[in-house]
Amino acid sequence: MDGTELRRRLASLAYPVYFELLAGVTAGIINMVWVARLGGASVAAVAVATNVENLLLGVVLVAGSGTTVLVARARGAGDPAGVRSAVRGGWTLWAVVTPVVAVGGYLCREPVARLVLGGGDGRPLSLATGYFAIALPGIAVFFATNVVDGILKGAGDTRTPMRLSLLANGLILVLDPALIIGLGLGVRGAAVSTVLGRTAALARGLVALRRNVPLRETASDAAGERSTAGSLWADARRTAATGLPMSADFVVRMAGTLALVGVVARIGVADVAAYGIATKATYVATMAFYAVRQAAAIHTAHLLGAGHDARRAVGRQALVLAGALGLAAALALLAAAPWILRGFGAGGRVAAAGTLYLRCVGPYLVLLACFIALGGVFEAAGGSPALARITTCGVTLQLALAYALSGAGLRGICLAMAVATALQCAAVTRMYRRVAQREGREALVGGAGKPDGSGAGASVASAHDRVHRNRGGRA
Repeated sequence: MDGTELRRRLASLAYPVYFELLAGVTAGIINMVWVARLGGASVAAVAVATNVENLLLGVVLVAGSGTTVLVARARGAGDPAGVRSAVRGGWTLWAVVTPVVAVGGYLCREPVARLVLGGGDGRPLSLATGYFAIALPGIAVFFATNVVDGILKGAGDTRTPMRLSLLANGLILVLDPALIIGLGLGVRGAAVSTVLGRTAALARGLVALRRNVPLRETASDAAGERSTAGSLWADARRTAATGLPMSADFVVRMAGTLALVGVVARIGVADVAAYGIATKATYVATMAFYAVRQAAAIHTAHLLGAGHDARRAVGRQALVLAGALGLAAALALLAAAPWILRGFGAGGRVAAAGTLYLRCVGPYLVLLACFIALGGVFEAAGGSPALARITTCGVTLQLALAYALSGAGLRGICLAMAVATALQCAAVTRMYRRVAQREGREALVGGAGKPDGSGAGASVASAHDRVHRNRGGRA
């Protein structure tokens, strides 16, 4: 398989993931639009509740991401028992984690609301507590949907999770005005509509799991296998070991973004507002990078399961794809920055600072795209712990540099981000080169370069053919 065909396969896996991620952000925007009619206290309550939910996403990534990689690898190997083990592991983790978060969150809803609001009493605290009373028990649905998505993605189906996200958003769009305004439920109405939309998407996702032909065949092949408590815990531990570093990477990066707000605050209030708006604008680009990352992880895991280490080839094409997206995003932000700030309603000092930030952040975005894309290759091959360490060091360095360069304003913040990300890219590139050298040695031993076209090149094509057959002919 040539590079163009491999790149097309990555793109076909990535674009549904992108729209799924975009839909997740849109759900929060829909809630904010309708809640904004109720006043600033309601907006503050929903805003802080959304931040808590984003943090909890890092918890469920342990089950969702771990399941995706393990299902993909077992599918590539044609191992029904391995697929079933991976699915069991994901659901067992869900069963263990969900009661702790849902029940514990409900019981501690007021202290949590007080913590995220920075203490104090009053209407925002009451509203946030009311929102959490519904949203935190409802997190069970959110977590279950992520496990369903992880299973489907591991099976090579990234389009169904996209459709499920669009279904949930469509229902939220309809239910929000009816519950928030029509029935007068206010902030609680936003929580109810979100949970109901996700519940409908989960029900549809469970139906999709039953109808998925490869997964149904796997269940049939493993029908005689019995599960014991010991085997369930073993499956859960394997899934947790695979997904935990990915979860840690996400949480560390998110925490770094939040901490950077405190550094920007040293510059001025207008700069904080500009940074907040500009960061939301860049999400449109960064979600595309993470979509490529997931596609690279899924395809790499499939090929590894099929018996071929194609990390070098997949990584090269993921870099090309993500790098092109990063460059396009940088150029778009450079040209359209003033109009983007106007679209968010910013003016004066905030608009000027935000425009400056968006025009300076381009190099950081290109570097971030490359780092994130290569990360997917190593996630699939068990390299997530090293990636998490690189991310932790990079985020720590970024904060230190940002503090030191904050005297230069948002230009200094952008420079700090770019330098720290460049060093992260250098570290992951070193890992990638080690993989390339290992593959090269294996190719020489296997007879690469033979005039009849056998050896490594033929094994790549063979591995891709096996993966294609295991998917039932889907890209």
